[in-house]
Amino acid sequence: MIKIYRTQRGIVAETNGSCYALENTDWDDFTTRDDIAGAVRERIDNAEPLSTPFSPEITPVLSPVGSQEVWAAGVTYHRSRDARMEEASAAGGGDFYDRVYDAERPELFFKATAHRAVGHRQGVRIRGDSNWNVPEPELTLLISPSSRIIGYTIGNDMSSRDIEGKNPLYLPQAKVYNQCAALGPGILITDEALPNTTEIRMKVTRGGEICFSGATRLSKMKRKPEELVAFLFRYNSFPNGCYLMTGTGVVPPDGFSLQSSDEIRISIDGIGTLVNFVT
Repeated sequence: MIKIYRTQRGIVAETNGSCYALENTDWDDFTTRDDIAGAVRERIDNAEPLSTPFSPEITPVLSPVGSQEVWAAGVTYHRSRDARMEEASAAGGGDFYDRVYDAERPELFFKATAHRAVGHRQGVRIRGDSNWNVPEPELTLLISPSSRIIGYTIGNDMSSRDIEGKNPLYLPQAKVYNQCAALGPGILITDEALPNTTEIRMKVTRGGEICFSGATRLSKMKRKPEELVAFLFRYNSFPNGCYLMTGTGVVPPDGFSLQSSDEIRISIDGIGTLVNFVT
């Protein structure tokens, strides 16, 4: 298993219990290679492990988004479909999401650029013109320019549900704004698909107490990651590669909304834990 992290001093690779500094390595060049796993192994074969412990909980890490765009998929879990139908029913669009869930074509939308994305232990934002804001924990794919899935990370697709619920055409405003997406802490590099038993867990803490927690498994996803990638790359190109959030199956109840200073912890088996604070 290989994980890579983006730090202020460059890339750090973790494998077999040891960490290595990959010096003089450009993040964008490295994370757009189809053979990224081989490239990491080649670099660490001739390197000495770090003499000081490395952990994203100790050493600050940056958002893994370089020049990549961040996209997202919606209504890929049954629970997400139900929640979207409920929030849009008042605007007369309640059946839109049901139809998307059953359709051949998935919902895909642009989410963020690098300056709108944050990393581990950084602040996410809730909109001042929204009264219903939720985090959405999502398995996130790192995809090379050739449309190959080369890695996995954790994503938080921040959403203003009342804005989207007023009219589905308001989706970009509900989803795209400064600090609207968090990714990290690192990237799991593997050629193998994650098992369906992989669990995604989220916990929101407010004033030292848990105010929401939930979990789901990849087996609850209707659409496979490869299917989402195939649609994303239809008549579209990503010279620097891209990230794709694959949808959420953990939806807080209607009465829940994020507040300033809330701590959001999202964990995915095999990848780690992404921690963010609401600013």
